[in-house]
Amino acid sequence: MKKELIISYEDDASKIALLEDGRIFELHEAVQNGQFVVGDIFLGKVKKLAPNLNAAFVNIGFEKDAFLHYLDLGPQLLTYRTFLKDTTSKKQNTPSLKNFPIQKEIPKDGTIDKVLSAGDSVLIQITKEPISTKGPRISTQLSLTGRFLVLIPFDNKVSVSKKIRDAKDRERLKTLIESIRPEGFGVIIRTVAEGKKVAELHNDMNQLVKKWETAFKNIKKNKVPSKILSEEDRASAILRDNFNADFVSIICDDEQMVHEMQDYLEVIAPDRKDIVKYYDSHIPLMEYYNVEKQVKQSFGTHVNIPSSKGAYLVIEHTEALHVIDVNSGNNISSGAQANKNHALSVNKMAATEIARQLRLRDMGGIIVIDFIDMVNAEHRRELFNHFREEMKRDKARHKILPPSKFGLIQMTRQRVRPEKQIKTREENPNHSGEIQAPIVIVERMEDALRQLLATEKGKLFLHVHPFVEAYLTKGIMSVQAKWFLKYKKWVTIIPRDSFKYLEYRAYNSKKEELLAYSN
Repeated sequence: MKKELIISYEDDASKIALLEDGRIFELHEAVQNGQFVVGDIFLGKVKKLAPNLNAAFVNIGFEKDAFLHYLDLGPQLLTYRTFLKDTTSKKQNTPSLKNFPIQKEIPKDGTIDKVLSAGDSVLIQITKEPISTKGPRISTQLSLTGRFLVLIPFDNKVSVSKKIRDAKDRERLKTLIESIRPEGFGVIIRTVAEGKKVAELHNDMNQLVKKWETAFKNIKKNKVPSKILSEEDRASAILRDNFNADFVSIICDDEQMVHEMQDYLEVIAPDRKDIVKYYDSHIPLMEYYNVEKQVKQSFGTHVNIPSSKGAYLVIEHTEALHVIDVNSGNNISSGAQANKNHALSVNKMAATEIARQLRLRDMGGIIVIDFIDMVNAEHRRELFNHFREEMKRDKARHKILPPSKFGLIQMTRQRVRPEKQIKTREENPNHSGEIQAPIVIVERMEDALRQLLATEKGKLFLHVHPFVEAYLTKGIMSVQAKWFLKYKKWVTIIPRDSFKYLEYRAYNSKKEELLAYSN
């Protein structure tokens, strides 16, 4: 699988697209100097307690106070508070935690009013970005994430990712990290550390210690509320969490960012820094790499399922959950056995597309998927296993339940930032209101024509608005010509002045109407 990272900067905002084999799988947008990113560390002040929720609301400089639940305090809250007090009062003059006294752990089933009071200063980390009307979710248990390691202050354990299954390598990694672990810190060894050499791990550890030293210097300034440490920008975070041999190129249209990315790769993969390229052209980067077109096709309520010959998803969002319905469209096989196999085939293609959609839209919370009904229990098991396999590429924590008696698959997916919603409908140039994006209509038009081209033996005539006719017939390798090469049948396109902008109708040689669409 070939991965490409496309990074475009425009109007003080960045747009980052992760492509896998040319298809967009992740899309991130961020305003420069945005207030909150998961992983940012802040110095905040408890504004008020909510004993009925066993939580506190903390002022960290956002219009909505951050939410801190008792369970997110972490066992070492008292130690953190002592460290914060000693640092701001200049009693603690070094970032080193060697010999720093560890306080008694707070009880797991305690209450917020026993350990916090209004007006207390707290050192916190963002665990969930603001969503809708809610403020950020925060924790007082800090962690600094690197390429291979996670550094945890006021801990002494070394843990190894469960996904590293080789017993010898687990033991090797644990012994190695124990020997270089700074006193007063615990370490989690990430999955990507498997098989890595001492130098790479040591370098990663040094980078994390420097982060902690930076945080310490900022705490000493004693400004409440204030940001103490920023998480890497999204591009570097994606590289940190995803970069491997599958990456073939990283393209960016901002020269400074190109140098920063090359410097980052110099640290984590010096032999690969040449894959970062600067893009300089009048054609916008996202247009050149077909990202904008894919976004128009991939967002919205209706999403076509690639290679399914007409099947599509209907994605609806409610306050409580997301609902995804799988539809076979017009592609129905003949015969009972064929229909059974067809349902499994379409469902598996749908499961692959749903896994992509969850990552692309960053959908979180409860998700209910209504697949095409399958009577065969073995087919249901096969679909469940296929969906779980497709979801393994998703970095967000998730849990998938087996199909219910009604054929529904229920799942949950971690939500740490607002779900991405992109408007795909456009202003109607002929009338008031909105219409589907033209690129989406052209794609659906081809899906509908595919059925007719396979069954109609005579000539086919497509009637469209003159603007659409011009688009379909433009150039030597026009859309019309590509249809001919793909389906070995010519479609005569006829402009109709009376049609709405995206209206189309297909007729046979007897002038019988075969399909019609009017937006």
